[in-house]
Amino acid sequence: MPRKASFEKEAIPHFDTLMRTALRLSGDRARAEDAVQETYLRAWRSFQTYTPDTNCRAWLFKILLNVLKKTAGKKRRDPLLGAEDIETSSKVVSLFPTSGEERGEGQDILAAVNQLPPQFRQVLWLVVVEGFAYKETAQMLDIPIGTVMSRLYRARRELRRLLAEPGLPHKEGTSGHGL
Repeated sequence: MPRKASFEKEAIPHFDTLMRTALRLSGDRARAEDAVQETYLRAWRSFQTYTPDTNCRAWLFKILLNVLKKTAGKKRRDPLLGAEDIETSSKVVSLFPTSGEERGEGQDILAAVNQLPPQFRQVLWLVVVEGFAYKETAQMLDIPIGTVMSRLYRARRELRRLLAEPGLPHKEGTSGHGL
C-alpha cells in the first residue's frame, strides 16, 4: 500500500482522540491544535519506522505526549473545559455526564481532575478515558509500569478526597464513573 494511503488508513482516524487528549492535558485550545498538528507532522516524517497493523494509536499518543512535554514551558494554563469539549466523545460523555442534574456532577469531577498534579492527570486520562493498558501508558510516558499503577491509585484517591470536600457537591457513588 502506498505511504500516503497507509498513513491515512492508520493515523488519521485517531485525530479526534488526540485532539481531545491534547485539550485535556494542555488546557488551551490553540496549544492543543498546535500539538496535534505537530504530532501528525512528526508521524508523517517518521511513518517509515511505524510497523503497519500494530498499535498506531499508542504510537501517535507517545508522539503527542512528547510534543506536549516539549512545549510545557510555554504559556501553560489548566482551565476547566467547557461543555463543548466534554461532549466531543462518547467516552468522555460516559465518564463525565452532560445531561440534566448529572451535568453538575460531571463538572465537579472535571474541577477535581483539574486540581490533580499533572503527572496524575496524565495517567488518569490515558488509562481511564482513553483506555490504554498500564503497559502502553508506561511506554508512552517513559516511566515504569509500577509508577503508572501508583499514580493512578493516588489520582483516584485524591479525586475521592476532592469530591468529598464540602465545596464540591458529592453524591454517593461518584467514584462509579471509573475513577
